[in-house]
Amino acid sequence: MKFIIVAGTPGSGKTAILIHTIIALKEKNIQPSVVKIDCLYTEDAKRFSKLNVPVKIGLSKDMCPDHFSIYNTDAILKFAEENQSEYLILETAGLCHRCAPFTSNSLGVCVIDVTCGPNNPAKLGPFLSCADVVVTTKGDMVSQAEREIFRERILESNPECKIIDANGLNGQGAAELALNIIQNTKEMTKDEQLRHNAPFSVCTLCAGEKKIGAEHHRGLLREMNGIQTYIGE
Repeated sequence: MKFIIVAGTPGSGKTAILIHTIIALKEKNIQPSVVKIDCLYTEDAKRFSKLNVPVKIGLSKDMCPDHFSIYNTDAILKFAEENQSEYLILETAGLCHRCAPFTSNSLGVCVIDVTCGPNNPAKLGPFLSCADVVVTTKGDMVSQAEREIFRERILESNPECKIIDANGLNGQGAAELALNIIQNTKEMTKDEQLRHNAPFSVCTLCAGEKKIGAEHHRGLLREMNGIQTYIGE
């Protein structure tokens, strides 16, 4: 099975681009299964269902959406296998810019919009630097010079990636993304691993503590000076 994992900043247009891309795949007689991971609420099942593809929704709620999708990978793969799909597309909310949901043999696609500023690629961490394909959206809202600077900043973080300029409204770039999905030769294995470690977020805040100030917290903690310590069992 070919596994395509799509992550991106909120509001970047991941779902809109995917809808156009799935249409392009279906024109090539490819019927993917689609899984959408969101936090509290989504209506994207209705949007994907209009394309007549199998769709499964997962809500992470209090859990990081990328952690949620990683934890539920077995169930996600089983869903695609039950539908006899050769392609599985996973869209994750990707709210934490430090997360890297891509597995070693997936096609990692990062979606970001150029209106977020030229320094944003340097702030996104491994879900951009580990991606195979970086899809830039909303390029029509900035100048050509700004688009070129943004492109160079992406390549500074990920020199080996393929960059696709896309538009979620008219479908620009979707055919090119579909072609990259089809030409991807990597397939899932039983020994699949993450391409990069997830964040080390183990602390009392994660367990529900509401009090502020260092004296109230335990776990893996990092101070303003960058020193990291572990306090407690």
